[in-house]
Amino acid sequence: MPSQTSASPEPAAPAIAPTRQRIVRAVLRIIGRDGIAAVTNRRIAREAGVSLGSVTYHFSSQHELLRESLLHFVREETRRFTELADAGEAEDVDIDGAAALAARVADGTAFDSEHIAPFELYIQAGRDERLREAAAECFGAYERLAVRILTALGVPEPGRLAAHTVALVTGLQLRRLATGSPAEELTDALLLLVRGALSEEAERAG
Repeated sequence: MPSQTSASPEPAAPAIAPTRQRIVRAVLRIIGRDGIAAVTNRRIAREAGVSLGSVTYHFSSQHELLRESLLHFVREETRRFTELADAGEAEDVDIDGAAALAARVADGTAFDSEHIAPFELYIQAGRDERLREAAAECFGAYERLAVRILTALGVPEPGRLAAHTVALVTGLQLRRLATGSPAEELTDALLLLVRGALSEEAERAG
């Protein structure tokens, strides 16, 4: 997956209709609890509190449901992280502060069904090529956010490290989900990554 080399802001996503949003969030909860195989129109309608006709009206296929659910989750997460990045820039957070903030965010992220669901969807994208474009769009959004944060921290060539940073965070979050490992591991890993990049640049300059 190519890294983004520009720190341009994420384009605003179109507003999602309330009923459509309820359906999407219901899909995420179902996937997080019982997996993709449990996603049926009847169960979605029951979980979302809408009519069966509303589900088929808003989404013509399960593929469309899964794609929109994954994109919706990532848009909401990137919006939340962007707000945190804005606050960090306003407070002039340094590298240690940024890593500590990332760990606090990770530690404060409850692994409820909606946060487990994306891992299932990424795996499903490996089986279903139709979901890969959406998965690539999701990782691209995270990478653009990583570029912005790395740039603010003074990391050289942030685009070169964006994909690695996202992969590191995603992998450690998956490990934390599977093993219950502490969020502090994320702090240590991010500090190693960022300090390594700064040290490499210093050696080049010297």
